[in-house]
Amino acid sequence: MSVRELLARMDSHELAEWIAFYAIEPFGEQRADLRAAIVASVIANCNRGKNQKAFKPADFMPFKEAPPPKKPQSMSEQQAPFKVLTQVLAQRKRRRK
Repeated sequence: MSVRELLARMDSHELAEWIAFYAIEPFGEQRADLRAAIVASVIANCNRGKNQKAFKPADFMPFKEAPPPKKPQSMSEQQAPFKVLTQVLAQRKRRRK
């Protein structure tokens, strides 16, 4: 879907809601790959040898490069998606009145 088609189907407020939702609960192919990797790592760990190192979900992810290490998020960074979602929902509520 092109950007023009997307904007013809939904307004900017709905788009902002989806962006805020994605920040809280990611979805899509990469997220699906992670869920499958978690299941694969559990199965592999149930069947690994006694002295064998435990598998991690990253061992079963289909990307070639390791993701960059994440720095711990500050409290304000953790709260930011929720603030955006709260603002969007407040705007939506005001529009309905």
